[in-house]
Amino acid sequence: MKKIVIISLFVVIGFVIWMNRINLLVTVAGFIEDLKKPISAHQEIQWEQGPSTPELSKDNRPPNIIVILADDLGFNDISYYGGGTIETPHIDTLAKEGIAFNNAYAGNAVCAPSRAMIMTGRYGTRFGFEFTPTPAGMSTFLPALYAKSDHIHPPVVHKVGKKDVPPFDQCGLPASEITIAELLKKADYHTVHIGKWHLGSENNMAPEKQGFDESLFMASGLYLPEDDPDVVNSKQDFDPIDMFLWKRMRYAASFNSGSWFKPKGYLTDYYTDEAIKVIEANKNRPFFLYLAHWGIHSPLQALKSDYDALSNIKDHRLRVYSAMIRALDRSVERVMKALKDNGLDENTMVIFSSDNGGAGYVGLPDINKPYRGWKITLFEGGTHVPFFVRWPKNLPSGTTFSHPVSHMDIFATAAAAAGVALPDDRKIDGVNLLPFIKNEVTGKPHDALFWRSGHYQSVLKDGWKLQVSGRPNKSWLFNLNEDPTEMRNLAETNPDKVKELKEVLAAHNSEQIEPLWPSSGELPVFIDKTSAQPETADDEYIYWPN
Repeated sequence: MKKIVIISLFVVIGFVIWMNRINLLVTVAGFIEDLKKPISAHQEIQWEQGPSTPELSKDNRPPNIIVILADDLGFNDISYYGGGTIETPHIDTLAKEGIAFNNAYAGNAVCAPSRAMIMTGRYGTRFGFEFTPTPAGMSTFLPALYAKSDHIHPPVVHKVGKKDVPPFDQCGLPASEITIAELLKKADYHTVHIGKWHLGSENNMAPEKQGFDESLFMASGLYLPEDDPDVVNSKQDFDPIDMFLWKRMRYAASFNSGSWFKPKGYLTDYYTDEAIKVIEANKNRPFFLYLAHWGIHSPLQALKSDYDALSNIKDHRLRVYSAMIRALDRSVERVMKALKDNGLDENTMVIFSSDNGGAGYVGLPDINKPYRGWKITLFEGGTHVPFFVRWPKNLPSGTTFSHPVSHMDIFATAAAAAGVALPDDRKIDGVNLLPFIKNEVTGKPHDALFWRSGHYQSVLKDGWKLQVSGRPNKSWLFNLNEDPTEMRNLAETNPDKVKELKEVLAAHNSEQIEPLWPSSGELPVFIDKTSAQPETADDEYIYWPN
């Protein structure tokens, strides 16, 4: 009898372990990560102090350049465009006092490739940065987590050997590429990175090896510890990505590739605090600051004071999300105030954008309105982003620009503002936007724009946008001049235009190289539904290779 009880107990334990195997594996992986990279107490950053008096006269000093990059900010998340769930007055002011690019596009519909293109002014596919590096275990665990859910279209796992995929920290921007920071160093800029990088941290890929004098690095992605009394959390139990992030993310930062330590306060505010210190430390010399916020990427965590200030929003998830936007808007306010307080406002070029569109997996249906699609789709919701440039000394205020522009243009535009020549040993895809803004050059900056993630690709030329996908085997053709929200697929009725654009796309692809690491899998994404909405067989979808 005793033997039967013991066997039964082992059977029950084995069954429980098997049913929860994915959660256990993710938890164990996180535990191993903690052992490998322990997190110490908070460390104060000793930022390098610039000269006590100005190095150059105001007339001879090139502009300071600040790039403020939000993460996963939807087109409808700010109030400038007439939407949004809350007012974002300080982000809006950047647009009203500078140039608002109404047809601005992310380099890609996902974070890391888009960031690589911002840093280099080049299509990531020119140097093999095609797919997003994912943390250890994510490509294994996500398909299993999806399989536990009732999905019409299951994920696809590619059989990729471990030897074919470098470790996460070695998947990044090749050291042979030239970054904005490296370019601006030629003009004696002091260069600082704060926040997210996602472009590798080993093999000379870390920010301080890619032209940045100093780097406060987002080592992991909690805004505050989950149980902190000052945080309000929102977990999405319908989303496998969210489940993975909550188990793997930590509250951690590092400085110049040093050991991990705890940040100080809510992450968006902490990065802003440190950005202000950088501005004050460098007020007497030209500087470039890349403030790459984690906000408003999931996991959704809001500062309690921001959450409490939005009591008019009844939906908990939307309220947390909106409170995160509130913190981002406050960051812009505080950075701009620091510039004014230090007499730098007139001669600082401030560029604001988002790395891609809002994510459907957070379960909020309106974040990219009026556009269809989400992050990790090439519909406008995934790539059409806010993009504002403010430089009072040299650029007109309150103007708009309607021709398509790209994240890649930041590279050439910053170089021109600093008076630095572009590299002449490689193709630079980005364009200097300054003469277009000043009406010194007429016409459009780009003849065509391209996006590619494996078999899923897109081209925009003369207002016509073609998307082609291998899974499902389908093409979408839209005339954005007449149908900017991509509601009418003209592929079947206009085969000649499809053929023409496929040829343009093929010519572009012939110039690109093979990915530095392969796609490990593909996730299904419904174009018109969030992950929280029930799926039907009639819903349009794509598969995103990653």
